[in-house]
Amino acid sequence: MSEHVRARLLAGNRAHVESRPAGYFDEVQEEQHPAAVSICCADSRVSQEGMFDIDGPGWLFTPSNIGNQAWDIVDGQKVVNGNLLYPIEYTGTKTIAVVGHTGCGAVTAAYHAGTGSGHSHPSGIAKWIDTLGSVVADGLAAVDTDADEETVVNRLVEYNVDRQVAFLQDAEEIPDDVSVYGFVYDLHGAYDGPRGRTYLVNDDGETDPEAVRAALDEGDQEYAQRLTS
Repeated sequence: MSEHVRARLLAGNRAHVESRPAGYFDEVQEEQHPAAVSICCADSRVSQEGMFDIDGPGWLFTPSNIGNQAWDIVDGQKVVNGNLLYPIEYTGTKTIAVVGHTGCGAVTAAYHAGTGSGHSHPSGIAKWIDTLGSVVADGLAAVDTDADEETVVNRLVEYNVDRQVAFLQDAEEIPDDVSVYGFVYDLHGAYDGPRGRTYLVNDDGETDPEAVRAALDEGDQEYAQRLTS
């Protein structure tokens, strides 16, 4: 079976190479200046370039981790995740997108751990689930939990995005002229719109949907929705 997967990977790269015109990489071959960095959840169903319809190199810097966490732990202290910080520090990037998604497995695992129904994970995974633990605990006190588990998890996904945005806005490593936006990629139709839409739930700290809509072009206002107030 793995040989078939290997062949598929090679065939895919062959198609990638053959479909690119001459000079495709010229502008980014020696340096990069991405307009945005998107910290997204590590998930095979969530394509960062795909959700924003980006088909060229150099525009979007795309780190991912379990639970789209903007932080990492160094010497017992939370610091800005280096994969996210790199383009801010070295390539002049001025926009950060924090992207969660409905049905997030990391948030679900942290939720189960907090309710005593979780299970152990390998240490490399447990590190990220553990750091979400306090976020989910706070979220359970902040969101309406009178709903089925799927709905509660999606509300916690939004809450986690808000916490990540707030962390970045307060972080000394992030310059004041960097904007931070929080999105939720809807795989499940949880927002009663088309699946695959990426909802703007946090506009540089503003979480009231009406206020967010007021700042958007008319055609974009349907993207400003929230499951939680």
